[in-house]
Amino acid sequence: MMAGLSDEVAAAATPGRCRLRASHADREQAIGALKVAFVEGRLTEDEFDARLGQVHASRTYAELAEVTADIPARPTGSQPARDPWRATKLAWRAVYAIILPAIVTLILLPGGRGNPSMRVVITTAVVTYLLFWLAGVSVMVYSRQEKRRRRELPPRSAPAQAHRP
Repeated sequence: MMAGLSDEVAAAATPGRCRLRASHADREQAIGALKVAFVEGRLTEDEFDARLGQVHASRTYAELAEVTADIPARPTGSQPARDPWRATKLAWRAVYAIILPAIVTLILLPGGRGNPSMRVVITTAVVTYLLFWLAGVSVMVYSRQEKRRRRELPPRSAPAQAHRP
């Protein structure tokens, strides 16, 4: 049985329940599992199309289970765990790249007599944004290099010497 199918479908395909009719939701779940296998390269396009036809023709849990039973399982650990803080990190990047430079621009604008000219406002904004973005890119490049340095690489093996009889 393929790892993508739910435990309900797997349990329903046990010998005592094989003849029970599969629901539309069960078929949709099997189609989803086939799509994942196709995208990951575990099914060819022809196999994918043929199995979709089998899913739609399946009436029972047993027939539905047969469609996905021989699909190679995804290797364990092949997909890294999703970072739960990803959305928060993206939001902070947006704040850093857009909102914070705008606030700093407003603070840096000369506030003496009258309103500053449009040229001064634009120049101050451009310089501020460029400095923030340059600093941000520098931090990202440095961070990536540090991650590469921390990653332990296996020791290089010595070059193979030719065997002389």
